[in-house]
Order: sequence, then C-alpha cells, then structure tokens
Amino acid sequence: MTGNAAIRGLVAGLAGVAAMTLAEKLEQAVTKRPNSYVPAHTLERLLGLPHKPDEERLVMNWVMHWGQGILLGAVRGLMAEHGVRGPVGSLLFMNLRLLNDQTLENATGVGTLPWTWPIDEQVIDLSHKAIYAFVTGAAADRLVE
Repeated sequence: MTGNAAIRGLVAGLAGVAAMTLAEKLEQAVTKRPNSYVPAHTLERLLGLPHKPDEERLVMNWVMHWGQGILLGAVRGLMAEHGVRGPVGSLLFMNLRLLNDQTLENATGVGTLPWTWPIDEQVIDLSHKAIYAFVTGAAADRLVE
C-alpha cells in the first residue's frame, strides 16, 4: 500500500512542520531572531520570478516552508512502510530534510553553505530540523502499518 503510506506521510509531515514552526516562533520570541525569508527567495528563484522585498513574500515564504515539510513527510511515510522507523529512521530523515533545504537554497544561489554560518545559527537550524524530523517520524510510525 505504498500510496497509502505516502498519503499518511503527508499528514505526518504536516504535524512535523507545525511542531517546527511553533518551536521556531518560541525560539524567536526568546532570541529576538527575525523571520528568515530564505524559503520565499528560494521558491522565487525556482519559479523564475523577479526578486521582491521580504515584506512582499510572506505567502511564498509559508508556501515553501509548509510545502516542503508536508511533501517530505511522504518520504518518511514510505520509510516507515519499509521498516525504517523509530529514532534511527527519524535521524536519517532529518538528514534528508537538511539535504533538501541546502540543495535548493544553494543551487538557486539564495543560501550559503551551513558550515559558513555562525555556530549559534547552525545549532538553531539543526534543532528546528530535528524537531521536524522526530515529530514527523513519530507520526508516520503511528500512521503507517
């Protein structure tokens, strides 16, 4: 039932991206870190759209942020269906999420290589992606037989 696992994975991805977004907003309230518009500008480049200021890209930011999280959930659903489950499955999936982000951001010229970022930004990004991956994984492992 591969199709069923992928669809259930989409639901798991929705749960994961919701948890990650909540964690990001809580972290930003504490650190005063501004919103990142890298997702919007990445999508802008992928679609060949003209560059616009961040304040004009909120909808695109959410489409890319939520869209990637939901769509990648399908992969985690397939992983669960094929026995790649639990914390190890979620750790592997976290790397897929990081690879997806970095490939798109760097291939479009929007991002920079993560090891060039300040350490605190690396820790923040890894923490958020871990929350996404482990919540998505827990949901997929429950939803997929």
